Amino acid sequence: MNVTKNRVVSIDYTLTDEHNNIVDSTSGSESFDYLHGFENIIPGLERALEGKKQGDHFSVTIPAADAYGERDEKLIVDVPLDRFQGDGPVKEGMQFHAQTAEGVRVVTVTRVADQTVTIDGNHLLAGLELTFDVTVNAIREATAEELEHGHGHDHSCGGCDSGSAGSEGCGGCCGNC
Repeated sequence: MNVTKNRVVSIDYTLTDEHNNIVDSTSGSESFDYLHGFENIIPGLERALEGKKQGDHFSVTIPAADAYGERDEKLIVDVPLDRFQGDGPVKEGMQFHAQTAEGVRVVTVTRVADQTVTIDGNHLLAGLELTFDVTVNAIREATAEELEHGHGHDHSCGGCDSGSAGSEGCGGCCGNC
């Protein structure tokens, strides 16, 4: 069976940046599963996986534009501190969900000064060329439920992806299980 649209693919990977620093890896944890053809992973990696089969191992270097995009300096803005409400002080490195014209975006606080907070709406890996070292572990046809939800489900708990549910079991990854 090959990796094509509507198949759930299980991979192990190590992700490195342009300086060969490990950014992320499945080493020591469970494999990463995704539904192919539904834009659940970065475009360059999804294209590289197209047509691969179980057991294939490969490395692919993906330019920023096909990964998390180029950095956009317009996404760095200053916001009045009083727009942030919460349990504690706003600090560098904190991340928030912000509503934008393009939808919800994760923003990172890069500076706090006086009554102004500088936030960056770029993905932390934006502007970086990334290299994936990948092994395809398994490929299977997606279920009707997975196709409807637009992502793969971990069937070990009898329902949706238990990754976000922790030790509590399924918990309904998307509210539909």
